[in-house]
Amino acid sequence: MSDLEDLDGQGPLWQQIRRALIRPMNDGTWPPGTKIPKELEIMERYGAARMTVHRALRDLAAEGLITRKRRAGTVVAERPPERPLLEIWDIGAEVERLGGVYSFEVLARETLDATDPRAAALGLDEPTPVLRLLVRHFSDGSALQIEERLINLAAVPAAADMSFADEAPGTWLVHTVPWSDAEHVVSAEEATREVARLLSIRTGTACLVVERRTWNDAEPITWARLVHPGDKRRLVGRFRSGNE
Repeated sequence: MSDLEDLDGQGPLWQQIRRALIRPMNDGTWPPGTKIPKELEIMERYGAARMTVHRALRDLAAEGLITRKRRAGTVVAERPPERPLLEIWDIGAEVERLGGVYSFEVLARETLDATDPRAAALGLDEPTPVLRLLVRHFSDGSALQIEERLINLAAVPAAADMSFADEAPGTWLVHTVPWSDAEHVVSAEEATREVARLLSIRTGTACLVVERRTWNDAEPITWARLVHPGDKRRLVGRFRSGNE
C-alpha cells in the first residue's frame, strides 16, 4: 500500500483526514477490499488524536465507503454508495463525502412578487413574496451544480434576513426548516449558452436536471432547479412492489 497522502489544509482536521483517505479510493490506488492503515498509523502520520481519527473513520463507515471485517480489519467497501433519488440531499455534504473541498457563490438574489411568472413554480395559492436565488456550487474549485431556488417567505420569513454568505441556501433549509412532503422531477437537458458558461462546459452538453419541491403539510416551502453536468451526477431510486 502506498503511503498516506498529505492533508490539504482545508477545514477541520478530521475532515482533512477523511478526504486524504478517500482520494486513493476514488483514484483506484486503494481498490475495493484494500486494507486501510490502522488508527495508530493514521494518528502518527497526521499528528492527530485518536478521537479525531476515529471520527473520520466513523464517518467513512457511516457513508458505506469502508467496512470493518473481523479478520481483515478495516477495508475499502466493495461498492461505493449511490445517491438515493428520493432523499433530500445537501450538495455540500455530498462533495465532502466524496473527498472534495466544497465552496459556493450566490450569483443573484431578489425578492419577487407572487404574481411574477418566475414565482409560479412554487405553486403558491396566496400572493406572498418569494425570495429567488441563483447559486453556483463547486467541488475542488470546479463548477458542479447551478441552483435556482425559490423560497416562500410567508413560510420561511427568516430567509429574508439571511445573507447566505457562509452557508448555502439549501444547506440552511435542510438544517433549519421542517418539511413533510417532497417531490423530485428528473430530466435530461442540453446545456444552454448561459448554463454552459456557468458550468464551464460546452453549449449542448447533456445535463442532469432535478426539480425539487418541498411542503410543510399543504404549505409550499421551496422549489429548486438543480443543473449538473451529466457525467458528474448519478441518482438511484429503489422501490418495493405493492404485491409483497
